Amino acid sequence: MKRLRILLASLATLVAAVQLHAAKEVNLFGWSEYVPQAVLDKFTAETGIKVNYETYASNEEMLSKLLGGAAQYDLIQPTDYVIEALRAKGKLEVIDFKNVPNFKNIAKEYTNLPHDPEQKYSVPYMVGTVGIVINTEKIKEPIAGLNDVFSGKYKGRIVTLNDNRELLTWAMRTLDLDINKVTPEAIAKSRPILSKWLPQIKLYDSDSPKTALLNGDVDIGIVWSGEAAILFQENKKFAYVLPKEGAHLWIDSLAIPKGAPHKAAAEQFINFILRPEISALISEAFPYTNPNTEARKLLTPEQLANPASYPGAAKLETFRDIGKAAASVDKLITDLKGGS
Repeated sequence: MKRLRILLASLATLVAAVQLHAAKEVNLFGWSEYVPQAVLDKFTAETGIKVNYETYASNEEMLSKLLGGAAQYDLIQPTDYVIEALRAKGKLEVIDFKNVPNFKNIAKEYTNLPHDPEQKYSVPYMVGTVGIVINTEKIKEPIAGLNDVFSGKYKGRIVTLNDNRELLTWAMRTLDLDINKVTPEAIAKSRPILSKWLPQIKLYDSDSPKTALLNGDVDIGIVWSGEAAILFQENKKFAYVLPKEGAHLWIDSLAIPKGAPHKAAAEQFINFILRPEISALISEAFPYTNPNTEARKLLTPEQLANPASYPGAAKLETFRDIGKAAASVDKLITDLKGGS
């Protein structure tokens, strides 16, 4: 019996040692151009935990790789409707919020929303909108909405996100349709609008749509608000407008995939990200709307006055999971891009 106790104690020590060694890294699968390297380096310097940062350009790309089982990740950065889908499929770990005390810094308006009503599976990272950015030195006419962008005047001078659901949603808004009821009828009604719009677009770019605007390759775009905020910082000639038809409000969060090999380290990273000074560093590099109220107190008046980072009142809606209808959306856009 004594030998058995010694053996069990030795095994427990070995397991603890293995877990400790395993916790020396955390595998983050996140959006491109979204987590400053300086933040990752600081986390490693403080904790000794290396962050392996792999990126994706769309939620769909992330889902495909995650659900395909090609790699094991500890943290992902899904948008709200994707959290809803993953939660429904049982693909997320419940976060132990005892390990994330800095969650108290998150504004209440971004918690307990439909994608995570019990706030068990996700922690808001950044918030933003999808709106219209305009080079006012090149475009003198007033731009208020989506129909203005696609009036035909700016053919070949437009950049948009390379996101099929976004494209469909813009057309649905002009028809005053519920953007979260993606039915065959809604798709059919939107098709003739998109068939006129898509040939006017010069470039689809979800990674860095600001680049084409900065280079002067295009004069107008429909982009992530953080991209527009960087453009405004670079040159005040770039105006940002939320479409009068309504705009997409999105919440990107940190979540832990089911079976994550380094869950404790992932929770440690989340808590680190929520420290006000760290969150403020992220805002400095990627000026989206920061949901961390304590971090906002550290931002400069200029940062808070950026019209893309903190836009005024508008009609804003979040996406909900549309399930199998996503395949129909992809087929529609693929067909139209292909000219069929």
